[in-house]
Amino acid sequence: MTSPAIDLQGVSCTFISKDDPGQRYTAVRDVTLTVGAGEFVSVVGPTGCGKSTLLNVAAGLLSPSTGTVNVFGAPLAGINTRAGYMFQTESLMPWRTALGNVMAGLSFRGVSDADARTQAEDWLRRVGLGGFGDRYPHQMSGGMRKRASLAQTLVLDPDIILMDEPFSALDIQTRQLMENEVLDLWAAKKKAVLFITHDLDEAIAMSDRVVVLSAGPASHPIGEFSIDIPRPRDVAEIKTTARFIELHAAIWAVMREEVLKGYQQQLKVA
Repeated sequence: MTSPAIDLQGVSCTFISKDDPGQRYTAVRDVTLTVGAGEFVSVVGPTGCGKSTLLNVAAGLLSPSTGTVNVFGAPLAGINTRAGYMFQTESLMPWRTALGNVMAGLSFRGVSDADARTQAEDWLRRVGLGGFGDRYPHQMSGGMRKRASLAQTLVLDPDIILMDEPFSALDIQTRQLMENEVLDLWAAKKKAVLFITHDLDEAIAMSDRVVVLSAGPASHPIGEFSIDIPRPRDVAEIKTTARFIELHAAIWAVMREEVLKGYQQQLKVA
């Protein structure tokens, strides 16, 4: 059998408190999570439950305090070179054009300028920015910048795509367009995707599986749901189907108490 693209076993991450060095804070505890090759898995949960922490562990940006991380069957040591990371925040370099931003990763890997330009132009066309390669980030809309970031990630042809709430800042119409574009691109090559989102609708509409985390501290998986809605999907249209509504109700029944718990914790901190 093919090894999972990502395999987290018993992963915990404990940090020293920035306010009190004598105190320790466990963000996630004893998390076991796998993403198969070609599988699209979303992780949902309350704000502050450690979703991004798990993504950083999978990226090799953070070493777990306990547990193991394997990538296609091999222990992960350092940065996960088989993964591309699409961040929640802006990742484009403001002094580079859209084309220059998409070319950057290839150039850093030693690809010639001519080849890097050809590949970058191809990916800009794929994400609908074929005529905007000369635009700088400040000259692009939020949706255009997200498209450029997507091209920047996918041009490197990673085996794993890590996405941290990449569309949360977009208006609903642009967001749905981007979600459908990602699904189309994913269907073409079937890369493994670990997708972090706070939006349950988005998670169900896009994923093969949805994993629910408890409220922090010491978050851990409390539910896992197989999304058995046929593909291809239109993220707007499927939200009215009976199966989508059933899945939403089932997952929300698991999430609801944890979201309320997380909200109360945020109020205490405030």
